[in-house]
Amino acid sequence: MTAFLKESATFNNALNQLQGKSVLVLGHRRPDGDCIGSQVGLTRVLIQLGINARAVNQDPIPRTLAKFVGDTPFFSPCEVEGDDFSIVTVDCADKKRIGDELHDRFPNIFLNVDHHVSNNNYADENFVLSDASATGEILAKFFLDNNITIDSITADALYLGIATDTGQFCYSGTNASVFEVCLRLCEYGANPASVAHELYEREKPGRVQLLQRFLASFKMEHDDRVCIGTLRDSYYEETNTQPEDAESFVDYARSMEGVEIGALVEERKGKLKGSLRAKDSRYRVDILAKEFQGGGHACAAGFNIDKSLDDFYPELVKAIGEHLATVTS
Repeated sequence: MTAFLKESATFNNALNQLQGKSVLVLGHRRPDGDCIGSQVGLTRVLIQLGINARAVNQDPIPRTLAKFVGDTPFFSPCEVEGDDFSIVTVDCADKKRIGDELHDRFPNIFLNVDHHVSNNNYADENFVLSDASATGEILAKFFLDNNITIDSITADALYLGIATDTGQFCYSGTNASVFEVCLRLCEYGANPASVAHELYEREKPGRVQLLQRFLASFKMEHDDRVCIGTLRDSYYEETNTQPEDAESFVDYARSMEGVEIGALVEERKGKLKGSLRAKDSRYRVDILAKEFQGGGHACAAGFNIDKSLDDFYPELVKAIGEHLATVTS
């Protein structure tokens, strides 16, 4: 079979450099499906290759993703003693995305695997492929190209990453190569029906109530080309939910007919987290997010900012309007 990626041999050499070392596989704060799936997949492969590896994340594993971890060694920072580790990051456009505590403890990154166009190649070894649909897709192709046997948990985890970051195979990054690698993952034991059930058919009543509040907050801006929804801190207590339960809500804003950019702005204990989505890569929401010290993909980006929601909302509307004016048809 023809190799998927020309970088596969170089990646295999990087893995060989980890032999005999203790490795931490770090993902980004507020982990999503591609983050957890990539951490699980790479950690398990490293262990299979005889390398002492474990996954570590600053934030807890979301409820809907816990099943995909299986028996993978997965820890919080407080459970990791010492600092004599080789550090690998997955799905992190910026090394600060691993969280302040981990960044302060482990500032030097050996290996960086990611698909964000805004990634600045911060590691010794960088495999940043912005054309890929997901970090899980990159890792799956590397493993397959190097004839690394993967178990069913790894296959499921990598499939999870691809399925979530392609919006259930609906986003523009979905192509024949994505389906080809998913076919190979199914041959190794990935179960699309089971993944879909865990992700989309286990809704808590509170999350539905939270979604109701988000939908009710929608405001249409710039001649209905932009839809912005907001979530107040109080909503989580009212609905007995957590911030992780708002995962993918921003897609509802993006999905409105005629909308070119959808946004979600969440209150987080006096600060704000913003998520931006576009239907077309021409809108480069990663560039828009950079105005607020954020980043991401051309069609999906985010940022964190220390402002009140009421003060920030008009600033965001203005920034989006100026950004739209720069987009050519």
